[in-house]
Amino acid sequence: MSAGTGSAGFRYGPWDDGPDPLADPFDVANALDEMSEHILDGRTPREALDALLRRGTHSRRGLEDLRRQVERRRREARSRGRLDGTLEQIRELLDTAVGQERAELFPDPSDDARLREAELDSLPNDPARAVNALSDYEWRSPQARETFEKISDLLRREVLDTQFRGMKQALENATPEDMTRVKDMLNALNNMVEADARGEHTDAAFEDFMRSFGDFFPENPQSLEELVDSLARRAAAAARLMAGLSPQQRQELTDLMASAMADMGMAAELSRLQQALRSARPDLGWGQPGRGRFRDAMTGDTPLGLGDATSALEELAELDELAAALSQDYAGASLDDIDTDAVARALGREAVDDLRTLQQIEKELERQGFLTRSAGRLELTPRAVRRIGQTALARIFRRLDTRGRGDHDSTDAGAAGELTGTSRPWHFGDTQPIDVVRTVRNAVLRAGPVGPSGAVSLEVGDFEVAETERRTSAAVCLLVDLSYSMALRGTWGVAKSTALALHTLISTKFPQDTIHLVGFSDYARQLRPVELAGLDSEVVQGTNLQHALMIAGRLLSKYPDSEPVVLLVTDGEPTAHLMRNGAPAFSWPPTPETLELTLAEVDRLTRRGATINVFMLDDEPRLVQFVDEVARRNGGRVLSPDPGTLGQYVVRDYLRARGGRRRTVR
Repeated sequence: MSAGTGSAGFRYGPWDDGPDPLADPFDVANALDEMSEHILDGRTPREALDALLRRGTHSRRGLEDLRRQVERRRREARSRGRLDGTLEQIRELLDTAVGQERAELFPDPSDDARLREAELDSLPNDPARAVNALSDYEWRSPQARETFEKISDLLRREVLDTQFRGMKQALENATPEDMTRVKDMLNALNNMVEADARGEHTDAAFEDFMRSFGDFFPENPQSLEELVDSLARRAAAAARLMAGLSPQQRQELTDLMASAMADMGMAAELSRLQQALRSARPDLGWGQPGRGRFRDAMTGDTPLGLGDATSALEELAELDELAAALSQDYAGASLDDIDTDAVARALGREAVDDLRTLQQIEKELERQGFLTRSAGRLELTPRAVRRIGQTALARIFRRLDTRGRGDHDSTDAGAAGELTGTSRPWHFGDTQPIDVVRTVRNAVLRAGPVGPSGAVSLEVGDFEVAETERRTSAAVCLLVDLSYSMALRGTWGVAKSTALALHTLISTKFPQDTIHLVGFSDYARQLRPVELAGLDSEVVQGTNLQHALMIAGRLLSKYPDSEPVVLLVTDGEPTAHLMRNGAPAFSWPPTPETLELTLAEVDRLTRRGATINVFMLDDEPRLVQFVDEVARRNGGRVLSPDPGTLGQYVVRDYLRARGGRRRTVR
């Protein structure tokens, strides 16, 4: 979209400053639904959110996709060329100048010409020493002199380009006045950086500096800190370039650069700047051995000059930092650590929009009431758990044949029941709905035809109520094994998903029933759905079923008029029980005492009329023997589902039990 001008003089163009401000609000519910798949597989909210951020949403790329693009850019940067291009250029110019001089000397028969040829023959192989030896040579060939002067000009521009991006092109065909201005810039820059290091205010000095020398900095820094950071990164890249050369190449280039800086009269100022930048950003490595293996980093065949090679290594360093930030695999990692400007430079504006969407997800989940923080931990809110429970239930019902299941029959006014189609006379205390048609009919039959006024006079004996069929309510305790063996066998996720699904089913479809969740490992405890959703399996020893059954008994005793049901999900026999002092006693294999105390709780629940149905997730012989004994004592059912179908088994068992409960007509 190209910019245009409106009738009132306004200019219009594409929006390029972040996400579209007129776009629809971020659909955080879809993000939560994608997180729920990981939570229902047994992960914590933090792990689920991290997985979503790595994978991305249905409309935005995730961190993994962005990091893969950064890696592709790194490969492209590495293949750009070799680091020794400046040395190669200098050798070529030196050979050309010497060849041109020899061509000029060859026709001359004088002794002076032969002496000059001998001097050229004795030049060192080292380009730096050869250039130094020819610095005072009186060239006979004008072309050779011009070629040799290109070496000095190239070195001056390359040396400055390693510190200031774009200086090589800016100083091409530079005049003495241009070089004097560069010296003035260096002096002003050093004074300002050193003043800042002393803690002095430098805002005004920075503004004056940019007004005078801003054309040297095309990146247009907005503060001294930004300027120093940019210069330090480039200087560190130049130091890594030198570290990536062979010792011989490094020495040759160091000598050539020292000679060029001395010729420019800038050696002291450049050294002063280097020291200041190292002090300001000591964390950049500065060519330390083993940091990046830069000799092997550049794999291309094209020789690069000092400035271009420095730019390539500067880009590689920025891409390395960006890849590390996108990986988020370090302590205290945060999406806010990712530099959006670096993302824009490396991957473009669309990638920045993807990153901002990812950064928005966590903030929006918190703002819209799906996530909260407690003691630094990310936790789900009840609102989020309700939605995740619905997802868990939908996942089960997609695989479950629900024909004939029907909905919860709660049409009785204020009570659970369904209309039978018949009615009976009203009695004091009845809560059933009034049968209006039969009530009016009774009044008409009793009093005769309606008078001129059309009013019908009702008496107590006229009233009838609709009969309803009442179902017995149930109090359900779902006991979920939290021991580490559940995670090792890969059954923890389906157990968590099943518990959330059953809780959602009962609380939303069958509100007259009650459900409590109890988790147990070395100890047992009642769990709120919010706790369960954010829970991970516990790395502790012990399967304390005795304690879980004790808690179930206390909870079920609160509902004397409801049918007590215990659903037990476990993958191992009891290996722990509570001692008299309340501490857990663990033993594997289980001791006779553990088994006796656990079965005593089974007997206690059986006497209360509770049904215990066991969902056995392993076929280990001791577990099978124990579960068979529980079924013999209690009369409940034993099911051994495949872990992937646990949810269907539990929900189907609950629905089957509801359908078989006794009914009474009221």
